[in-house]
Amino acid sequence: MAWTIAQWRARATDNPLTIAGRGCGIAASGHFFQEQAMLTREMISNPHFLETFQDHPEQPRWSADSIQSSLDDTLALRKEKGAVWIFGYGSLVWNPLIEHSAMERAVLRGWHRSFCLKLLDGRATRERPGRMLGLVAGGETTGFAFRVEQHNLNQELRLVWLREMVHGLYRPQWEEVRLASGRTVRALAFVAENRHPLFQQDASVATAAENIAHACGPLGSNRQYLIRLEASLAGHGIHDDYISEVARAVCMGVER
Repeated sequence: MAWTIAQWRARATDNPLTIAGRGCGIAASGHFFQEQAMLTREMISNPHFLETFQDHPEQPRWSADSIQSSLDDTLALRKEKGAVWIFGYGSLVWNPLIEHSAMERAVLRGWHRSFCLKLLDGRATRERPGRMLGLVAGGETTGFAFRVEQHNLNQELRLVWLREMVHGLYRPQWEEVRLASGRTVRALAFVAENRHPLFQQDASVATAAENIAHACGPLGSNRQYLIRLEASLAGHGIHDDYISEVARAVCMGVER
């Protein structure tokens, strides 16, 4: 079910209710919440969207101006004019939200998936920290490339930046990806910002699984994200050993 912005904003207040994702099992004021949140265009476009995220000293929330500056700086480095390709490797695969004219399976070489970012909000809290997926150097990643046309580029990229850059945990950069059709295009890829204080060197299967298994926040459980990711990749015939191993470790830990 999709929440309204008012329901979701409850997390940004001192409301004692902790809205947990499906299967979180968090008790809040004597109740268990089993609702499942899903980001929508309406939520992200709401002027109060950024206020729904906590502003921690170790995870400062970016201002709307900072997010726009990051977008402008990234576009200034673009070599080609016209449409832009965006490489999706996580939630963009099952919930892209952006209006796109084409979606193709794509391979990004030189980067691999990693739960290397400590998560304190969204699908986690400071009391129940989790892990956010990023890209780190080495190997390759199979995902999807989304083509966004020039006529609505600013609107759609603004949506992507608000979604991905709330805490500056990523570094958007231009990378070459190989499309299933055989073409090579330059695409935007959000790689993990390894200079951020919440970047974690230890993103091993065991460590990531331990964090993900117990983390819950206003957008649901961290493990629900993992389950969706693995299922979505599998549904497209994509196998990522690391993701599968983390999912297996989380399931084994939950069952114990």
